[in-house]
Amino acid sequence: MITSQKWRSTTAAILALGIGVATGAPLMVAAPATAQRFSEYERGRISQFDSERVPSGTVIPVTYEKDKVVVTREETAPLTLTVARDIRTTNGRIVIPAGSQIVGELQPVRRGNRIGTQFVARELFVSRRQRYRIDANSGVITRTERVQRGSGTGSIVQGAALGAAAAAALAGITGDKAIATEEVLGGAGVGALAGVLLGRRSVDVIVVRPEEDLDLRLRSDIVLR
Repeated sequence: MITSQKWRSTTAAILALGIGVATGAPLMVAAPATAQRFSEYERGRISQFDSERVPSGTVIPVTYEKDKVVVTREETAPLTLTVARDIRTTNGRIVIPAGSQIVGELQPVRRGNRIGTQFVARELFVSRRQRYRIDANSGVITRTERVQRGSGTGSIVQGAALGAAAAAALAGITGDKAIATEEVLGGAGVGALAGVLLGRRSVDVIVVRPEEDLDLRLRSDIVLR
């Protein structure tokens, strides 16, 4: 009888110990998972507040130091534009402040049987230490003006930055050597290029008005930190 009671007591103790281990084990395993979820939450929260995303399709208005830019239909000209006003998130936070610089170039673009020019953005400088790759472009500008031999260039050149090829073309057609003293984009030798155009009677140039023509539309998101 005593032996039977000891056996039952021992069995009960073993069962109690087993239940205790079984209920304790999940708590020991669950702790790392809880810590992992918390860590992921924290990383997401920090990322959310340390960076902002400017979505594809956002329009960035720009300005330029000159009233207009004159290029030929075939040339590529480097250009640095200035963001005209703050770009904000939906909650009002400024992500691209006015005055930021956008570096890119005017490139020839063919639309059907017409050739125009389009600004293609490469880099965004929010500050001296914040530089981002940017994929954005303007609409295509096909508006042209024809300059005839013997005519003046005052109305076109005044207040304009000239692509190197456009400067050479205007100098070659009109014989106006003063064009070489204007702001020429690209730094090519205007005199050397003008020699190629000797004998031509006219030239067509594209006149770009930055504040009207060069608003940029993002083609992909920018993540700013």
